[in-house]
Amino acid sequence: MKTGGQLIVEALEANGTDRIFCVPGESYLAVLDALHDSPIRTIVCRQEGGAAMMADCQGRLTGKPGICFVTRGPGATNASAGIHIAMQDSVPLILFIGQVASHAKEREAFQEIDYKRFFGDIAKWVVEIEDASRIPEFVTRAFAVATSGRPGPVVISLPEDMLTSEVEAPTALAHTLVETSPGEAEIDRLEALLNAARRPIAILGGTRWDIQAVQDVTRIAEAWSLPVGCSFRRQMLFDHLHPNYAGDVGIGINPKLAAAIRQADLVLLIGGRMGEMPSSDYTLLKSPYPDQMLVHVHADAGELGRVYRPTLAINASPAAFVRAFARRKGPAAPGWAAETAKLHAAYLEWSTPPQTGPGAVKMGPIMTYLEKALPEDAILTNGAGNYATWVHRFHRFRRFATQAAPTSGSMGYGTPAAVAAKALYPDREVIAFAGDGCFLMNGQEFATAVQYDLPIIVVVVNNGIYGTIRMHQEREYPSRVVATDLKNPDFAALARAYGGHGETVARTEDFAPAFERARASGKPAIVEIRLDPEAITPTRTLTQIRDKS
Repeated sequence: MKTGGQLIVEALEANGTDRIFCVPGESYLAVLDALHDSPIRTIVCRQEGGAAMMADCQGRLTGKPGICFVTRGPGATNASAGIHIAMQDSVPLILFIGQVASHAKEREAFQEIDYKRFFGDIAKWVVEIEDASRIPEFVTRAFAVATSGRPGPVVISLPEDMLTSEVEAPTALAHTLVETSPGEAEIDRLEALLNAARRPIAILGGTRWDIQAVQDVTRIAEAWSLPVGCSFRRQMLFDHLHPNYAGDVGIGINPKLAAAIRQADLVLLIGGRMGEMPSSDYTLLKSPYPDQMLVHVHADAGELGRVYRPTLAINASPAAFVRAFARRKGPAAPGWAAETAKLHAAYLEWSTPPQTGPGAVKMGPIMTYLEKALPEDAILTNGAGNYATWVHRFHRFRRFATQAAPTSGSMGYGTPAAVAAKALYPDREVIAFAGDGCFLMNGQEFATAVQYDLPIIVVVVNNGIYGTIRMHQEREYPSRVVATDLKNPDFAALARAYGGHGETVARTEDFAPAFERARASGKPAIVEIRLDPEAITPTRTLTQIRDKS
C-alpha cells in the first residue's frame, strides 16, 4: 500500500526524471514528503511562472519533459505563462497542480479552479486523477503525450485527498517514445524534386532535434550545397559559421535572405510550423498556397496542411527524417552552389554589429567582445524585447543546446531559463539577456540562482522604457508617450542584495572588465548596461522612427 504522493514520485523516477522545479503548497504536501526520500533533485523557485519557465527550458534543451509542481488557484494561474510558452514553442513539459479535496469540488472552494477549462486551449492534454491507483497509468501517459508528435505541455490536477490515500497500484513503467519516420517513396520524391530545382532553400525549426540530427542535417546541406536558414529562435540547429548557413528566418530578417526565400522554387521546411513571426506575417510563404513548391516535414500529421498546402508532406520527426535523407547523395555540381555562397556572405555581413550609435554605451562593440570571449558551448537565454535583436542578429550560434528563448515572444523568460540551464549544465557558461522591463517580470528567480550556487550572468540592458512598445508607439502615435516609461532600481545593487555580484556599465569600455569581474566572482551576477533609449534598434533611433526618417 502506497500513498498517491509516493506513487507520483515513483512514476517520475520510472520515467527518468532527475529534477523538478516547484513552488511548495499545502495542496501537494504528500508529494513533497515523498520527494524527501527520492534521488530526484527538487529546486524551489520564487514564483510559479518562473518555475514553469525553468521546466520549459529543461524540456527545450533536452527533449525530455521538464517537470513543474505548483499549488492550486494562484499557483496554477501564475504557472500558465510557462504553459503558454511550451505550447506555442512545442516543448515537452508536465505541470502537476495540487487541487482541492474531492468533497469540496464544485463548491468554489478555497482556490478551486476547473483546470480542464482553464488550461484547455494552452495544453496538449489536461487530466485530473481521482483514483490514486491509476497514477502510474496517467503519469506515464503524460510523458508519452508531452513527447509525441508535436511536443507540448500536459497538465495534471491532483486532488489533495487522492494524494494522501493509500492504495495498491501497479509498478510504473517508462513511457515508450513514439517515432515517426519517412517512407522510401517520400524520400525518392524529395530527391527528384531537389534534382529538378534551381533555387532551393532549407529552413530548420521546431523541436525533436538532437546533436546527431544536427550533424545529419549538416551532412545533407553539404551533399546538396543547400542554403540553410533557421526559424525564429531556433538558431542553435545549424552552425552559423558553416558555409551553407544563410541566416535567421525570424523578426527583422535579412532582406537578402527574405528575397531568396520568396524567389526560391523549392522550400524544404524541416520540423517547423512557419508561423506568423518566421513567415513575416505569412508573406515569405503565402497561406494557404505558397508560391514555392513546399516540402514540409513534421512529426505531427495535424500540422501538415494546417496552414500551407505542401507539394510533398512528410510525417516524420526531424531526427528520423534527416537520418534517412542523409543516406542519399546529392548532385555532383548543383547549379545553386554559387547562390548558397552568396547567401552565407550576406549573412556574415548582416551579422557584423555596427560599432557606432547614440549614447555613451554602444551595444555593437559589446557584442563583438562577447563573440570573442564566450566559448562555443555557452548557453544564451533571453525573453522578449528590442534588446534581444542584438543577440539574435549578432551572436553566431555554433552548437546544439546553446539557445533558450521563447518563440512565443514572452517576456520574463531569460533569467529563470538561465537558472534551469545552469542546473542542467553546471560546467558551461550561461548568459541571460534581459531588458529592464523583461528582467523585472521574473527577476526574483535570481534568488534561486543564489540559493543553489548557480553562477549565471544576467546582462540587463536598461534603457528606462518598454522599448518595443515605445518603438511602435512612436511610429503609430509620434510624441504621444503613454505607459512606456520606467523608473528602475539599481540592478547591480539588487544583485548584491540577493547575495550575488553586481556591475554597472555606463560606458562601452566598461563592459569587458565588468563582465570579466562577474565571471571571476563565482557568484550569480547581474551586469547592468545603461543604454540610451535612442538606441532602440541596431540601425535606427527613436527620433528617426518618430520622424519616419
